[in-house]
This record gives sequence, structure tokens and C-alpha cells, in this order.
Amino acid sequence: MKKILRSYIFWTYQRGSAHYDVMVTLILLFIFVSPRLIDFHDRPVERTLPPSQVLVKTDGQNGLTYQIDVATLSSFHYAGDLNHEIQAAITPISCNVTIDRYEPVRGVDGKTIAYRVWAHR
Repeated sequence: MKKILRSYIFWTYQRGSAHYDVMVTLILLFIFVSPRLIDFHDRPVERTLPPSQVLVKTDGQNGLTYQIDVATLSSFHYAGDLNHEIQAAITPISCNVTIDRYEPVRGVDGKTIAYRVWAHR
């Protein structure tokens, strides 16, 4: 019995033998059954990003168009640097992109309600 246990630990059986098949079966059982029986305490990490109102569209030519609410931009504090605020709002969504240009979107009263941004990777 000691010899068999030692052979299992050091994996000395040839491929295709009955003992090899038993070892592989035990490993597969552990992989697929243990997450249901053992609580590993793994949970998704909660991101603490500010709530955002960002609409993303593709322009069909490897570029992206974003529409970002003013409230979303104001949650990024870059002392009035609009370029950095726009980049900070876009980065969690699309990683690093290059901003080509942006323009304000005005409401019926003439106030800026959002910014439309053109960017590419």
C-alpha cells in the first residue's frame, strides 16, 4: 500500500495504465467539484467609478464617438482642464484612446449639457 501511495504522489505510472487513469480522474474531480464544495471566498471586485452617462458609438472607420454628460465630467476634478476630464471619463470604458476633437452639445436653453468626443485607438 505504501508503494502504491508513493507511486501516486510521484506520478510514476505510465500513460494509459489503470492507475494513471485513476489519478487523472481524481484531478478532474477536484477541479470541477471543489468549487461547489469549498468556499474559496473569491468574489468580484467592486469598482468605485463615479456614475457615468457616456454614450459610445463607432464611426465605422476604426474610430469611436463618445457623448459625455457635463455632470459626469464634473465628477473628475482636474481644475477645469477639459482635456484631462474627458480622458478620465473615457479611459475606464475604452482604455487608452487618442482624442481627435470634441465639441459641446447644447440644450434648448443654450447651456452645454454634454460633450461629443471623436477618438481613435
